[in-house]
Amino acid sequence: MTTASMFSDSEILEYLQGSNEKELFDKAYRCLAEGLGTTVLYRGLIEISNYCRNNCLYCGIRAGNTSASRYRLDKEEILGCCKRAVESGYGTFVLQGGEDNKHSIEWLENLVKTIHSEYPNHTITLSLGEKSKDDYIRLYEAGARRYLLRHETATRQHYYQLHPDSMSFENRMECLRNLKEIGYETGAGMMIGSPYQTYNHLLSDLRFLENFQPDMVGVGPFINADNTPFSDYTNTLLAPDDEASIRLTLRVIALVRLLVPKANIPATTALFTLGKSITMDECVKAGANVRMFNVSPEDAKEKYNIYNGKSDGK
Repeated sequence: MTTASMFSDSEILEYLQGSNEKELFDKAYRCLAEGLGTTVLYRGLIEISNYCRNNCLYCGIRAGNTSASRYRLDKEEILGCCKRAVESGYGTFVLQGGEDNKHSIEWLENLVKTIHSEYPNHTITLSLGEKSKDDYIRLYEAGARRYLLRHETATRQHYYQLHPDSMSFENRMECLRNLKEIGYETGAGMMIGSPYQTYNHLLSDLRFLENFQPDMVGVGPFINADNTPFSDYTNTLLAPDDEASIRLTLRVIALVRLLVPKANIPATTALFTLGKSITMDECVKAGANVRMFNVSPEDAKEKYNIYNGKSDGK
């Protein structure tokens, strides 16, 4: 019997709505302590480009946001970020960016090979969106070993409430399956309190994660982004205010910890952005065990505005 069988749908829904929150957090912390230990793992986040071909309705760097101030880091700038990450003691580089059409697979492959050659004892994580299986294979063979690709929602109808018709729910799921098949430590995840999201959507997300058993799960609160269709949206059902969004996010983290006990779960930048006074200790008590710190150049940090007020993780 696995930990996945410990909750019925009704029990998960009760926990999501705030029943027995302390009991839930205590279970999640015990699961973390007994499985992975409570030592926090630190990653160096490098935001390599805020160009994106996609028009996700919630994202501040969506292609349709003509007010965004765009940038791309060149290879030497990215290597400089890697150097800063190493000097700060981070053992993992997380290269994140929009789906930038100027970043050919050849360019990315060369970049990953160079980083791997210069820092063979460091882990390269990529979070660069949807690509073909062949491209994922090339990046894996170049030296990348982890790939973060949030599924965003496990409900097809909800997916198309958050994304344009030009994007594909089926392709997102296929990409995740391809990444896992290739051998990547694969990361999925979702926003909490996203537009039109319900408790039943979150239940479906948790069941998807339980079945898929990703190696990483990113769970963070939805935060509005200017110049997007959802710039003024508030999910009055799930997250009527910041505090409610923070508490629900922590409860989802705890449920993920129990349903996917071996996963690395970050306390996301979005969580610290929304919860200015929240501590990493509180996140660990809910089952999180990873913290990312942004080592991008200062001007890049300012321009990578996927949502309003984004913290650099410090």
